[in-house]
Amino acid sequence: MITIDLTMPLHIINMLLLIVIMNVVLYRPIRSILQEREKKLGGLAKDIETFEKNSNLRLEEFNRKLAEARGKGKAELETVKGAVLSETGDKLAAIRKEAEAEKAEQLGKIQGQFAAARQALAGEMGSFAGEMANKILGRTV
Repeated sequence: MITIDLTMPLHIINMLLLIVIMNVVLYRPIRSILQEREKKLGGLAKDIETFEKNSNLRLEEFNRKLAEARGKGKAELETVKGAVLSETGDKLAAIRKEAEAEKAEQLGKIQGQFAAARQALAGEMGSFAGEMANKILGRTV
C-alpha cells in the first residue's frame, strides 16, 4: 500500500530536480547538436542541388558544343570531299587527254608505216606479178 509521508514529497522533488538537471545536462545539448546537424544537412542538400543544376547546365552546354563541332566537321568534310572529287576529276580529264593524244600519235605512226609499206608493196607489185606469172606459166627469166 501507498503511504503518504515525508519521503513522498522528497521523491517528487528529487524526480523534478533530476528532470531539470537531465534537461540541462543531456537533452538541451543533444537537441542543439541535432539542430546543428539538421542545418548542416539542409545546407548540404542545397549545395548538392546547386551542383546538380550546374552539372546539368554544363552537360547541356557540352552537348550543344559537341553538336556544333560535329556540324562544322561534317561541313568541312563535305568541302574537302568536293575539292578532292573536283581535283580527281581534273586529273582524270588530264590523263584521258594525254592518253588520247598518245593514242592519236601512235595511230598516226602506224598509219604512216602502213602507207609506207603499201607504197613499197605497190612499187614491187609489178615485179611480183611478173615473177608469179613466170612461175605459173613455167618460164624462166
